Amino acid sequence: MDIHVKICGLRTPRDVAVAAEAGARYAGFVFFPRSPRAVSVAEARELALSAPVGLAKVALVVDAEDALLDAICGAVPLDMLQLHGRESIARVGQIRARYGLPVMKAVGVASEADLPSLEAYGKVADQLLVDAKAPKDSVLPGGNGLAFDWRLVAGRRWPVPWMLAGGLTPDNVAEAVRLTGARQVDVSSGVESAPGEKSPELIRAFLRAAQAVAAEPEVPRL
Repeated sequence: MDIHVKICGLRTPRDVAVAAEAGARYAGFVFFPRSPRAVSVAEARELALSAPVGLAKVALVVDAEDALLDAICGAVPLDMLQLHGRESIARVGQIRARYGLPVMKAVGVASEADLPSLEAYGKVADQLLVDAKAPKDSVLPGGNGLAFDWRLVAGRRWPVPWMLAGGLTPDNVAEAVRLTGARQVDVSSGVESAPGEKSPELIRAFLRAAQAVAAEPEVPRL
C-alpha cells in the first residue's frame, strides 16, 4: 500500500526541496500568525513556485475570512486548502465553492464523542485531517506535537479520504499506520529541531519510516 506524506509548516526553499526529494506527496504552508511556522502570502508564493511538479501545495488557514483567502488564492499556486479552525459545515461548503479548490477539513479528536464530526464534515469536504484535539489553553489549533488514542480511529472509514495527524514522528509513524490503517499522514513539529525549524535529517527519516511500512504486506483485518 502507498502511504502519502504531508510535511506541514514549510518555511524555506530548502524545506520544500528536502520534502520533495524525500518523497513527500504534500507540502503545507501555514497562514496563522501565532504559529512559529507562519509564512506571508509573498513567501508562500515563492515556496510554491519552487515546488517540483508532483508535490501538492496546501494552504493551512484558521477561520480565515474571504479577504485573506482571496489574497492567498490570488497569489499562491495551490492544489488544496486546509481548514484548521472552527469552520462550520456551511462555511466549508462555501469556501469549496468560492475558490474551486479541494478542501481538507481538520477535526480534532480526543474521545469517541468527537468522531461524529468526521462523518458530518466528510459530506462537504474533499478530505479529512484527523488530528489530536488541541488543549483548551493552547494558542495553536494544531502543530502541538500531541498524539491521541489511535485506537479510536483504527479501521474506521469516512465518506472521503483522510489523513492522520498529531504527534507523529519518525519513531512512531509506522506504528500509527499499522494500528489505524491510515493511507495518509501529516507531520509538522515531529520533524523539527526547534519550533518552526525543519530538520532535513528528520524529514528524510520520517519518509523512510513511512515508505518502509508501506512496503510491508497487508494483514487482513478480522
